[in-house]
Amino acid sequence: MSFHPEMHYESGQHVSQRELRPEGELFAFTPANRERLERVAAHYPPEHRRSAVIPALYIVQEQQGHITASAIRHVAEVIGCTPAEVDDVVTYYAMFFRQPVGQYVIQVCRTLSCALRGAERVTQEISKTLGVKVGETDPTGTFTLMEMECLGACDRAPVVMVNNEYWQECQSPEDAAQLLDRLKARGPAALTGCHLKVER
Repeated sequence: MSFHPEMHYESGQHVSQRELRPEGELFAFTPANRERLERVAAHYPPEHRRSAVIPALYIVQEQQGHITASAIRHVAEVIGCTPAEVDDVVTYYAMFFRQPVGQYVIQVCRTLSCALRGAERVTQEISKTLGVKVGETDPTGTFTLMEMECLGACDRAPVVMVNNEYWQECQSPEDAAQLLDRLKARGPAALTGCHLKVER
């Protein structure tokens, strides 16, 4: 077992080849989401409207679940930059999903602190329980398993994050398997409540 496992970014959710990105149906923000984006963009001077690219992409992801080529072009048009500039942001940040994902995206941190505390075994247990490999979604469309670089909670390793927001800390393989069962039974109410804005 390696203490710092190799990350295979050329596979799964983090494919770098732009030609593999799904085109998707023609994307446009809903009126409510366009209004949300305009409120965010108003915080920037007009000549820096493109600075709203990350909030715009989060809104896309909330609206349709992942980022398609059509959505990239729409965001570029709305905020006033090129599709390539938007695509650079999508491909740089791991929190943007470029393929369809499950209802719950289970993200296991594999950076040094978590690796030393057994993150590899946590990933293996989740993979075995769901019957999927890293980067895949289970047949029910409920869970997608991903590996991440540092989630910023090294003192509480190993850390699993759910849906880019909720942390599950000090996870053992048994804890991770139980988390899946709780999510199936109770949905988001099964999560600990510890997330990026709250520390316990």
